[in-house]
Amino acid sequence: MTWNVWWRFGPWEQRRKAILTVLRTARPDVVGLQEVWARGEENLAAWLAKELGMHWTWAASDAPERWQERLGDSAVEIGNAVLSRWPIADRDVVRLPAAEGDDDGRLALHALVDAPAHPLPFFTTQLSSAPHASAVRCEQVRAFAEFIAAHRRDGPFPPVTTGDYNAWPDSDEVRLFGGYKTAPAVPGQVLVDAWEYADPTTPSATWDAANPFAAQTFEPSVRIDYIHVGAPGPGGIGRVRSVQRVGDGPVDGVWPSDHAAVVADLAGEPLQDRH
Repeated sequence: MTWNVWWRFGPWEQRRKAILTVLRTARPDVVGLQEVWARGEENLAAWLAKELGMHWTWAASDAPERWQERLGDSAVEIGNAVLSRWPIADRDVVRLPAAEGDDDGRLALHALVDAPAHPLPFFTTQLSSAPHASAVRCEQVRAFAEFIAAHRRDGPFPPVTTGDYNAWPDSDEVRLFGGYKTAPAVPGQVLVDAWEYADPTTPSATWDAANPFAAQTFEPSVRIDYIHVGAPGPGGIGRVRSVQRVGDGPVDGVWPSDHAAVVADLAGEPLQDRH
């Protein structure tokens, strides 16, 4: 699962309860979260993990000042996090490139999940958000792709990447990251957008004007949140079985975030030989 949880904006105390409700209903095994807040000893990812009985790790931005100015609170941190039903055996973080004078500390987080059948190399990130920043996002996905290549390991389960890319599916940066509609960012590394397996009639916009928080920007409805998966392992391990949008409506009258989430069901075991 991937979800941008909209930091500490809006009615955040009511929203975090709604976020928890969506996660309890979806019951994901592993979640990549973006715009996670922390303040003092409080951390949204830690609270969610405790309530859900999950493991967690997070990485904070080292340049949160522009975020803090928007909120008017210099004590609130922002970062990415991973929640996991299984222990996290290893983690790493990489700083992503930024445009000169426009650095708000974007990063990518890796968590090696100690899943029962096979170790799962899992990643999450959030790319720059300015509509005109495609060139910067291209540089960021190159750095992200190299980070994935350094941690994808030789096990049977392919790398799983999640994030808010702030980019349309046909954009240069998303095509570059996938590596199957244009030359890949890392030679030989293909990461398939899980939504390629979705029913074409399924609602796909994760930035949706039906959401009043998103509607305030007057931007069109579009999918900007992604799960990508590497080539399946032996017998189709890691193959995409289904994908859908969740968190796409109010919970007890409160929209959980300005983004909807994406959930993909990936096969943990190989197909049985039918011969």
